[in-house]
Amino acid sequence: MVNTVSAISTEDKILTAAREVFHQKGFSGARMQDIADEAGINKALLHYYFRSKEKLFETIFREAFEKLVPHIIEVFSSELPFFDKIRAFCEAYVTMAMENPFVPIFILNEMHANPEGFQKTFGDIPKKVPHTLLKTVIKKAVDDGLIRPIDPPQLIMNMLSLCMFPTISRPMFQLVMNMSDTQFKKMSELRKKEVADFIIQAIKK
Repeated sequence: MVNTVSAISTEDKILTAAREVFHQKGFSGARMQDIADEAGINKALLHYYFRSKEKLFETIFREAFEKLVPHIIEVFSSELPFFDKIRAFCEAYVTMAMENPFVPIFILNEMHANPEGFQKTFGDIPKKVPHTLLKTVIKKAVDDGLIRPIDPPQLIMNMLSLCMFPTISRPMFQLVMNMSDTQFKKMSELRKKEVADFIIQAIKK
């Protein structure tokens, strides 16, 4: 029987290593041996905890998502002014994308290449997104005359697109703009505010 304390420690070490390898090589380029080497363990032990890199990714994705969603619910259920909710939403999504840059690309690839498999593995996750709450809060802002009339799903899509696209297009953007990794990271930090300001300016009356 594996000691609980050491098991938790080893699992965390593996997940940290997997995030780093996925970040460096992308999901398709990562190998289980790479992750084992990064974690400082042998591959047999890695397979004891996680049968495949798909299972590793699933765990990382669910952890990121389950950390993000309660925060979004808390923000949009709070008494914060509406524009501050927009700012908190954008900061949370950009932060998640920066911490897990391989996630959006993998999700897009899987949705197109293997839609049935994606639905089977991750189909429960969209049900956790507080769609109704977001729509209700946005509609109230429209009814209160705080923002111009806008379809809530359109606003949600606009925010998500602006938060996620830089991560998805990172290699192309860095090449075109001749931007180093450090410069891109600094720009991504600034986007937490820039995206929110852009959205707010576009919708406010």
